[in-house]
Amino acid sequence: MKGKLLDSQGKEIGEIELPPVFETEIRPDVIKKAVLAAQANRRQPYGSNIYAGVDVVTEYWGTGYGIARVPRMKNSRRAALAPMAVGGRRAHPPKPEKKFERKINKKERILALKSAIAATANEEYVRNRGHRFTASLPIIVEEAFEELSRTKDVLPFLEQTGIIEDISRVRETIKIRAGKGKMRGRRYKERKSALFVISDAGAPVRKALRNLPGVDVIPVSQLNVELLAPGTHYGRLTVWSLPALKQLEGLGWS
Repeated sequence: MKGKLLDSQGKEIGEIELPPVFETEIRPDVIKKAVLAAQANRRQPYGSNIYAGVDVVTEYWGTGYGIARVPRMKNSRRAALAPMAVGGRRAHPPKPEKKFERKINKKERILALKSAIAATANEEYVRNRGHRFTASLPIIVEEAFEELSRTKDVLPFLEQTGIIEDISRVRETIKIRAGKGKMRGRRYKERKSALFVISDAGAPVRKALRNLPGVDVIPVSQLNVELLAPGTHYGRLTVWSLPALKQLEGLGWS
């Protein structure tokens, strides 16, 4: 399988042989399992205070008063403590000892990653995710691209490949989140645009791309299924730098 190599301006300069990982069978079921496991393993335990609803002075009256045998407040007919009473405990509160983690076989996790990588080269899957672009897939860019450090230097590449349209699509859909997430550092909701896979976390281009709406920049060593298939939806628009592609080829599982 071959792919077109682009320069830093987005123009075709050659053709290269792609690593075998791009020919992997796409397994939506395994991708979904791996993404859900990653999401579950990030969850933190939570639970209510063990004294919530029961830290109250109550008295059992006994029978013969024409009322239910529920603990009462002192010198009052008002019930307390019981789950059906106002201010009482919850019947089945969340327990902090609950295990949210999900286990997944190592071979399954690797297969999910390989499948998600292969899906980035399939135009049908990428367009089904709603991405907009004009370049042929997979999008591979020369090594000099990683040396660009300013956003204005990256714009010609984004315009030539049509990725700028995808970024504009995301910018138009940024909304204020509904609910209390607004107070917890998650005020805005935005969709996902292109993923740029580079060879080194310290590459200057990371700074040039990081502030674009919906764009993620990741070194190939930190690549994971969630980035390639956000929300279990495989086929994310992905740009590979040539050095990153060579590193991908050198990985044992690829």
